[in-house]
Amino acid sequence: MQAEQHLLGRIGWLRAAVLGANDGIISTASLILGVASAGAGWRPVLEAGIAGLFAGAMSMAAGEYVSVSSQSDTEHADLDRERRELAADPAAEREELARLYLARGVAAETAQQVADQLMAHDALTAHARDELGVSDLSTARPVQAALTSAATFSAGAAAPLILVLLPPQHWLVAAVAAGSLVALALLGMVGAWVGGAGLVRPTLRVTFWGALAMAVTAGAGALFGGAG
Repeated sequence: MQAEQHLLGRIGWLRAAVLGANDGIISTASLILGVASAGAGWRPVLEAGIAGLFAGAMSMAAGEYVSVSSQSDTEHADLDRERRELAADPAAEREELARLYLARGVAAETAQQVADQLMAHDALTAHARDELGVSDLSTARPVQAALTSAATFSAGAAAPLILVLLPPQHWLVAAVAAGSLVALALLGMVGAWVGGAGLVRPTLRVTFWGALAMAVTAGAGALFGGAG
């Protein structure tokens, strides 16, 4: 019998992928629109976008690695404490496990039997999953998160950069803004589909906040560019 495939197994990499691509599109498009709205020529706009891609990809990778590493450190600290408690007083840990099952509605005798069997099989894994909520599906993976974020940020940032190359300069702002919104909408749809969610709300959410970020940055560029 084939094992069931659950969507929860995608949470770790899906969150990092959507965040990276979303940030890549929004931050790079906003930077391009801000510089272009300030009156800069085509070449400075392109150079700013390329610099934003590299800086953003490294920032996302470093930020994800540090953040998820902190989560991983906490998980390992809790697991080390459980390991010590199991070595010091296994009987108390067995009772603690049985009480967890009892609180979930399992009959007292059955809860004790399940606790006994799981303690005999793999006590640490049982406590990690049922007491701490740590499992293979949810465990922190810093390197995976960092690489996923950097790669997807770069992929997302490539979209507005390509849009800089296509239209005449007087259409650059409109083309980058419109194309980036389309890319954000597609990203929202793909993320929702992969995560098994409805399409409309995630798509509107991603597009709205992206449009707001780009509008604010373009407005700031026009304001300061005009002031200069």
